Amino acid sequence: MIVVDGVVIENNCVHLIERRIPPFLGHNVLPGGFVDYKETLEKAVAREVKEETGLRTKVIKFVGFYDNPKRDPRGHTISAAFLLRIVGGKIRDSNETKNVAFHNLNKLPAKMGFDHKRMVKDALRILRKRK
Repeated sequence: MIVVDGVVIENNCVHLIERRIPPFLGHNVLPGGFVDYKETLEKAVAREVKEETGLRTKVIKFVGFYDNPKRDPRGHTISAAFLLRIVGGKIRDSNETKNVAFHNLNKLPAKMGFDHKRMVKDALRILRKRK
């Protein structure tokens, strides 16, 4: 199964959501989800972020693929993570998410689902190289 995850970093903060559904119910994660049939990865990440947060985003850079077979308890998923910037919209919760907010990069939540803490660190490395 192929999934996408969006990393939005602004002002030393990363955009996270709290999951309302399993797996990782109650954990903070990056917005993302499954790629639809005949959908590109970039369109999928923009769609998922908008559905889960209300924000419209644009891809800045591909962060990487994450393929640990144990990254998702539902089965073997491969995630494509993208560094994004906000281009519009308004932050809101969804039926899958709550507490959509920015979190300080120096104080990331202890309970983060999947391998999203690693994705955030990898995206930070990319940002630091760009500066």
